[in-house]
Amino acid sequence: MIKFIKNFRHDEDGAVTVDWVVLTAAVVGLAIAAYSTIERQSNRLIRAAAGAVAAENDF
Repeated sequence: MIKFIKNFRHDEDGAVTVDWVVLTAAVVGLAIAAYSTIERQSNRLIRAAAGAVAAENDF
């Protein structure tokens, strides 16, 4: 049992896995935030362009 505990303390595979999971979650979160920001801004730009075109056609 003592040998198992010593091996467990020195084994870093679990810690590396946790690091990768946290890093991947952070990257996914940033990608979602970037996507939603780009989507909102592009929709705002499209509405502004549509309004400008509609205003030009009213004359």
